[in-house]
Amino acid sequence: MRRVVITGMGVVSPIGNGLAEFEAALKAGQSGIRFEPELERLRFSCRIAGIPRDFEAWRSRYLPGGKEKGDGTSLDYMSAAAIEAWEDAGLVLPREGGGADWDTGAILGTGIGDMETIAEKIVPYVNAGDVRRLGSRVVEQVMHSGPSARVAGLLGLGGQVTSNSSACGTGTEAVIEAARKIRAGRAKRMVAGACEGPSPHTWGGFDSMRVLSRKYNHSPEAGSRPMSATADGFVPGAGAAALVLEDLDTALARGARIYAEVLGGFLNCGGQRNGGSMTAPNSEGVQRCIQGCLADAGIRAREIDAINGHLTATMADPVEIRNWALALGLHNGDIPRIQSTKSLIGHCLGAAGAIETVATVLELHKGFLHASVNCEDTHPAIEPFSGSIVRSTLEVPEMRLMAKASFGFGDVNACMLLKKWHPEEVIAK
Repeated sequence: MRRVVITGMGVVSPIGNGLAEFEAALKAGQSGIRFEPELERLRFSCRIAGIPRDFEAWRSRYLPGGKEKGDGTSLDYMSAAAIEAWEDAGLVLPREGGGADWDTGAILGTGIGDMETIAEKIVPYVNAGDVRRLGSRVVEQVMHSGPSARVAGLLGLGGQVTSNSSACGTGTEAVIEAARKIRAGRAKRMVAGACEGPSPHTWGGFDSMRVLSRKYNHSPEAGSRPMSATADGFVPGAGAAALVLEDLDTALARGARIYAEVLGGFLNCGGQRNGGSMTAPNSEGVQRCIQGCLADAGIRAREIDAINGHLTATMADPVEIRNWALALGLHNGDIPRIQSTKSLIGHCLGAAGAIETVATVLELHKGFLHASVNCEDTHPAIEPFSGSIVRSTLEVPEMRLMAKASFGFGDVNACMLLKKWHPEEVIAK
């Protein structure tokens, strides 16, 4: 099997657009959750959200106009993140009319897609009998393969290009599947990631289910509370992230800067059995996913230095912590350091795993762990593991291995192991 490394990243998030801004916010423990007047007008119980700010200025840097202008927020998020990742990897954007890059493909997914275009454009125009006003690009904006199709055109990708959709696990799954493709020798390079646009029409169903935070509308930054006793639901978010994955030999041959190595990954479903449901995890499925990832990577549990968990600030948090302990065979609160990026950005749904993977890779590369904020009052069921929660930013230059996991709606699971890159480790694993 070929070794897979990460050579480029791009991000659009509630705490910053672009790697530099995103990294600075992570280190500062800066929340991107804000009060949203539109949610109040629509009488949502939850009136706070994590939405990328000042995106138009960032967008113009990567998509200055022309045919890409105004194609829908989720597609714009994904396009900007993918182009940043491509350039961050030291790759050159193709010239218009040039040939395709047959060695490179993409897996770029979304959880729900661009609901705003459907609600604000397609439904009103069709119902009014004014179909011609929809324009010629509306299908591209709303089809679930839109993100990958759009990026394929911008980057001239000639390998397999597809979009996955696995709820909250979409972004993590995309990276794992891209790595598998390279390991098997079916591609030299892949662009992997996911996006989700901001829309009350996306979030309304979750508000109706009463799984969104509703007690912190007057203190938005305190609203996203993973692992906290006073957590009352997740805060909705939006954004996108992309990563460039490469065959190690290909990356070395072109002298690429390498962030990290993807050691292994595993995907499964709990089948909505044994306590699992559409919204709750089958604990056996989660534990099997974590253990399958360890086996795929050839890593022992005690080699893991830290975990970037799924941890949404719902009743599932204590279950997730318990599953990590059981899967790793570690007891008496003895688990690796654990954190939740959602405490800063909220739950970006289909984009969550991709954005959180970028955070994890940055932490490995730069040797730090960001804080999980709003977790001073640890949930009683998590108290035995309280010492492992990262409550303030830590400098950890010796950190070597991190796990990233996503456990999604529909009882689907994804777990990945990432290793800090050291140039002297070019020899085969």
